[in-house]
Amino acid sequence: MDKAESSSLYDIDALAAIIRRLRSPEGCPWDREQRKEDLARYLLEEAYEVVDAIRSGRPEALKEELGDLLFQILFLVRLAEEASEFSLADVTTAVGAKMVRRHPHVYGQVRVNGVADVKANWQDIKERIEGKPAGRQGALEGVPRALPALARAQRIGEAAAGVGFDWEDAGGVLKKIDEEMAELRAALATAEEARIDEEIGDLLFSIVNLCRFAKVDAEQSLTGAVKKFIERFRRVEERLRRENLSPAEATPRRMDDLWNEVKQEEQR
Repeated sequence: MDKAESSSLYDIDALAAIIRRLRSPEGCPWDREQRKEDLARYLLEEAYEVVDAIRSGRPEALKEELGDLLFQILFLVRLAEEASEFSLADVTTAVGAKMVRRHPHVYGQVRVNGVADVKANWQDIKERIEGKPAGRQGALEGVPRALPALARAQRIGEAAAGVGFDWEDAGGVLKKIDEEMAELRAALATAEEARIDEEIGDLLFSIVNLCRFAKVDAEQSLTGAVKKFIERFRRVEERLRRENLSPAEATPRRMDDLWNEVKQEEQR
């Protein structure tokens, strides 16, 4: 075993050594079979667990989840090394140089007057120096396809707004939501599944744009709403258990009454 692998303290080099051993003929059969496509799924799962840990407010949980995410990143680097594509040093060098280049107000002589100037410089450097012109690639091309639908919708709306395709204010978005609601009602009247599906999507996209105008993160807002629903429903279940009832046995009217009781208690 490599000395770094047997240490009680593991730095980046030690973690890389562990992965090399896992991938070796003497290592783990499961790890040897992993491909980039397999790791892509695990990478997303670990990233979501990092977000959960951040929201939990527990540093120990965040430390653990960051470690899991880092391990997946280093594993991907190892696969690239095996294919002679790039190394960890290539990755850190590239991102370090990019961050320095894109912060001329910190590492250079450029002066800024706030966040808006920083964002403008960032985009200018991407286009003028790095050769990544938004117009030629398409204004929406930089939004990752693997993002959750809500987050991607908000990023798409932001990108379109960045090139001037936007409403003047939130009132315009509200009017659009009213239009989409009317179209959804009409679609529901037809009972055509494909049309209903399309109109619900249009309504959701309009609501996400309203989040953008209200400076609300749509993904986080919905996550909070889901969490609130779960907590309220659990309290309803607790009250039903006191009545020796399960949700399946309770009438909709009884569940609705309990739900309203829980809401009123929260408001008090």
